[in-house]
Amino acid sequence: MFRMAKHLLRGLTKTDAANDMVDVSEINGVRALHLGSSTVQSAMRIREPFALELTYTRAIMCFLLFHANIRQMLTIGLGGGSVAKYVHAHCTEIASKVVEINPRIIQVAHNQFHVPENDARLEVIEADGLLYLAEHTDATDVLLIDAFDSNGIPPNFCSQDFFDQCADTLKHDGVFVINLWGSDKNFDVYQGRIEQSFDHRVLTLPTGKPGNIAVFGFKRGLPDLRLHSLRERAKALEKTHKIEFLQFIDKLAEHNHSTNNRIFTK
Repeated sequence: MFRMAKHLLRGLTKTDAANDMVDVSEINGVRALHLGSSTVQSAMRIREPFALELTYTRAIMCFLLFHANIRQMLTIGLGGGSVAKYVHAHCTEIASKVVEINPRIIQVAHNQFHVPENDARLEVIEADGLLYLAEHTDATDVLLIDAFDSNGIPPNFCSQDFFDQCADTLKHDGVFVINLWGSDKNFDVYQGRIEQSFDHRVLTLPTGKPGNIAVFGFKRGLPDLRLHSLRERAKALEKTHKIEFLQFIDKLAEHNHSTNNRIFTK
């Protein structure tokens, strides 16, 4: 558990749909975002504001292993904007949109977590993520769902209809990724629904014990999951990213069906 320290900012949202209290703490050079509890929603090392401090955020970036020509990314849930900042700083070929319902989170992300103002490659949109997805189909190469509140993942963000909508929002070869909590008693239910929406083209990537688990879904077809190909891709990515892609490939092989030559989806 992240030990709370000096509170830098506190506020309440103004809408019934997003009424979590927003807290920011700082300890040992790391600033953290909390939503109504001591649980860390986002973390940023103050001296490296555009680095990915938490392991699960680096695991999420494994979508770069699976899609070599990403141009558009859509994220539901801003938090401290860790992935959005990283993509903006280090993946200049990708244009990102982030949908966040809580205006206080948006304010804190800009003021305390160095999330850039909107420009040609990053747009933070204050809106209901569910409605936004329903209004946008075949809209993005990568869809990231990282929508937690003080009680965990909201019920509307883990239904079968929701995951079906996520598949519809992706372009034909798009990659879906969601951040789930490994100790959630409903994890297997959520995973089963994702598998149904993506016709069992799904990989899981645990990042700790119990910890966060990144779940990837592929809309149509599959990326090259031969271990040799993945490792070559990882080596190339590690030349420009401070992310342990090779270690994540080992975890993918460990936690999914695999042989000495390749990984298989669920």
